[in-house]
Amino acid sequence: MEAAIHQFRRACPFLHNNSTASLRKLARMPAHVGFSEAGNVRGNALVSMAQKCPVMGKAMALQSKSYLHTSAKLAKQPTSPLKQASVVQENRDTTHRDAYSYNQQQPVVHSTNAQHFDYEALYKDELDKKHQDKSYRYFNNINRLAQQFPKAHTANLQDEVTVWCSNDYLGMGRNPMVHDAMQRTLHRYGAGAGGTRNIAGNCALHLQLEAELADLHHKPGALLFTSCYVANDATLSTLASKLPGCVIFSDASNHASMIQGIKHSGAKKMIFKHNDLQDLETKLQSVDIKTPKIIAFESVYSMSGSVGHIDKICNLAKKYGAITFLDEVHAVGMYGPRGGGVSEHLDFDLNARFPHGNNGSILDKVDIISGTLGKAFGVVGGYIAGSAALVDMIRSYAPGFIFTTSLPPIIAAGARASVQYLKESTNERVMQQLNTRILKDRLAELDIPVIPNPSHIVPVLVGNAEICKTASDQLLRDHGIYVQSINYPTVAKGEERLRITPTPGHTEKMTDELVNALETIWRKNDLKRVNDWKQEGGRAGVGTDNPIPKPIWTDAQLRVVVDPGVSIRSSVVAQTVL
Repeated sequence: MEAAIHQFRRACPFLHNNSTASLRKLARMPAHVGFSEAGNVRGNALVSMAQKCPVMGKAMALQSKSYLHTSAKLAKQPTSPLKQASVVQENRDTTHRDAYSYNQQQPVVHSTNAQHFDYEALYKDELDKKHQDKSYRYFNNINRLAQQFPKAHTANLQDEVTVWCSNDYLGMGRNPMVHDAMQRTLHRYGAGAGGTRNIAGNCALHLQLEAELADLHHKPGALLFTSCYVANDATLSTLASKLPGCVIFSDASNHASMIQGIKHSGAKKMIFKHNDLQDLETKLQSVDIKTPKIIAFESVYSMSGSVGHIDKICNLAKKYGAITFLDEVHAVGMYGPRGGGVSEHLDFDLNARFPHGNNGSILDKVDIISGTLGKAFGVVGGYIAGSAALVDMIRSYAPGFIFTTSLPPIIAAGARASVQYLKESTNERVMQQLNTRILKDRLAELDIPVIPNPSHIVPVLVGNAEICKTASDQLLRDHGIYVQSINYPTVAKGEERLRITPTPGHTEKMTDELVNALETIWRKNDLKRVNDWKQEGGRAGVGTDNPIPKPIWTDAQLRVVVDPGVSIRSSVVAQTVL
């Protein structure tokens, strides 16, 4: 008896705090329920209590199971009521065991002499995997120079390079109006926010910025987040979890933040082929029209530059009883007469004349828009815009909003100044688009493979992870040009690329330097050109017979007239656009 009590105290995490006297008293009391065939001690309250323990109960059940197995071999006779009771108890213990994931097959014995788990070895193994498949991410030390952007310096202050892959697409991070707003706010309100929005972190600047964003997208409400990753994750996970039986239809090329939000929601998801309307409709048809549905997609897909079919997807959503969640992260500030994104740009003239909701534009069809303040607006943060009730529900339920310190007032002030400025000024958007056209035109002349798209993204296909990294390193080391390589899992294996993003600040001289450097690297490494990809059947849209998409910005919207037989460069140089 004493040995059994000692074993219980040593092994059971629920009994070890009890005194031996207390356990001895339990051992002398009769059990109210159950039997035990584990060992010599049976039928008392201590054993009954142990059977209910997720650790000891399992051990006793295993011992009982072994006992029954031995008995069956020695005497092949019908199962006795006692054995039936043991089997019932074993089933109970199995159910109990499943509820406690930390159970062990044997009682837990802590020993300081036992070998501990090697955490560092796991870290190293995981990193080795990244190095082996060439997906390890390298982070270059690049420090943007505000007054000289797109110039930057490396870890060496004297080593200046030209940045060609920044998501500060319009250079608003250096805009004097943005700087002035932030400096004044810093002096008055300090550096931090002071807490979450409901605890000391809600100020007039947050509310004013949300009002500006709601107006930008012609929606009744908007809500700020610390980043658009958080905005997408928090909104999709909260919204879908509240819609009973919700099914989410997600574009295959959606951003990781949307994928995470869908996963966290616990809702059923159906992935449709990238930009494939027929596949989307087929999947919509497979779900009861009364079932709540969300179609999640993007306007500009940042790694390919492709553009979503916003109007047609909204029409499908209405037809099949779904709502739309449109990620405009890489389009806000960049498209539309006021920088509202592609959804605003599609009715450019209408939205320019009537910049408000319910004007009959495609923008009215989109239910929820998410955007960022950290790319074309040049600051940091994310947001959603939608109906007042939707925004208030997300504000009230989303952990990613409720439990996070709010954006500092200086950030809200800078973002508000940027949004207001770009609502009025189109010069930055126009110049960025012209520089994009010039660069794409120059690379096409050299047969350097740019993945065809109608947007401001210039993805140059390399097709090999190691070589892509090498090309990026050579640009930086040999030519003073920074373009990060994009490898798996951001893009599919075999579609590795250099993602180039022109800005209004890139000069003709800088463009010449980039094009010449790329030509040198293509020759030095014998990289494939458009014709080479064509002979292989094409890849990622390069080398196919598909027509090159027309740019989102038309010549008329850019105020550019291109004469027949004259390059875009000559036309731009000959005109005073700004």
